[in-house]
Amino acid sequence: MSARYRTAGFKGYAVKFSPFTDRLLAAATSANFGLVGNGRLCILNTPVSGTQGLQPRQQYDTQDGLFDLSWSEVHENQLVTASGDGSIKLWDITLGHHPVASWKEHSRETMSVEWNYIAKTSFLSSSWDGSIKLWAPNEPRSLRTFNDHVGCVYTGAWAPRQTDQFASCGEDKTVKLWSVNEPNAKPIASFSGHVDQVVSLDWNKYSPNMFVTSSTDRTIKVWDIRNPRSNVSMFGPFEFPVRRVKFSPFSPNFVATAGYDMSASIWDIRNGSVVFVHDAHSEFVFGVDWSFFHPGMIASCSWDEQIHVFNAPIPK
Repeated sequence: MSARYRTAGFKGYAVKFSPFTDRLLAAATSANFGLVGNGRLCILNTPVSGTQGLQPRQQYDTQDGLFDLSWSEVHENQLVTASGDGSIKLWDITLGHHPVASWKEHSRETMSVEWNYIAKTSFLSSSWDGSIKLWAPNEPRSLRTFNDHVGCVYTGAWAPRQTDQFASCGEDKTVKLWSVNEPNAKPIASFSGHVDQVVSLDWNKYSPNMFVTSSTDRTIKVWDIRNPRSNVSMFGPFEFPVRRVKFSPFSPNFVATAGYDMSASIWDIRNGSVVFVHDAHSEFVFGVDWSFFHPGMIASCSWDEQIHVFNAPIPK
């Protein structure tokens, strides 16, 4: 199965399947490559077996570009978005065209948002202003701010088993491990090894000490938090950098990537082999995600103004 939807006039930056239903997909998009202009949050119905095409359900236009999104872990119809004006907005897809809540504390672009899928009551944001912030959807201000990176923080990602821990990566070539309970809001570990900006990070859901990163140094690295001094393995350097990495929710061995080579690929981290390539995009691929309900179902979004949903045959 392969299904497509055109986000006419808007470049895709992030795409996420709903954790509550196998029929909903959301995408964060930006006009003019996110440099200036509006953003659009697209809510799509994914195709049922035997039908083609992604069907638009709802869309929300914003005054600035959208760079990321995260579905709520407590309310099946809500999600948060990260915007180029530094704001974070909470949306309810059953309501009209305005957010149900909005926060603006970041002084530059908000690059990532992620709901805590274990504790479920809070979410993270990271920004070009060098900070990571902890939020609760019912609170008017952030709960805590974490400052230790120099330059943009591209991703903040919750640990899969520890409800208080998360990792972040950034322009300063480092990955940092944090606890929201650390009194001084300083990292509890730092990982160095990339020689350029670290732009994406994701945790292995089955090996909770393991995470994967990608960098503009054109490599992918796998790490163990018990050994901050050295990565476990490295793949690359490639011809083009990988923009986003995402571990499979069904296996500890496979990572999906979205890259500047205009493809979405599946990697086996046991041996560094590519087991599947989706090469139907015609521009940089910025977003990739796995379905929580259908093993091998993957969504991708690209600067070619296309969202694709496809099935990748994953070996054992």
